[in-house]
Amino acid sequence: MIVTNENITSKQRSKLKSIAANLSPVTQIGKGGVTDNLLKTLSDALDAHEVIKVTVLDNAEDTPRNIAENVAELLEAVCVTVIGRKAIFYRYSRRDKFAHIEL
Repeated sequence: MIVTNENITSKQRSKLKSIAANLSPVTQIGKGGVTDNLLKTLSDALDAHEVIKVTVLDNAEDTPRNIAENVAELLEAVCVTVIGRKAIFYRYSRRDKFAHIEL
């Protein structure tokens, strides 16, 4: 079953948060906002890892929560959580022969 924003359970969300706890942010979103290049980078990272963490800088145009929800929608990913200025995203990898996260 593919996990989406509509069907993710709190147990799945908790597992993804624990996986992301040890991750370093893959990139930062700042004054430049959400660009096509940024979305490509995030999409590639999601395909490679399924769970990623992103930092939203103080000079970003909007709140971290709004930016995270917008990015998740554009990437067809799940915004697992936003804690402070860090956002965690999950998307099932489309790659072949990938060791998927068991949820």
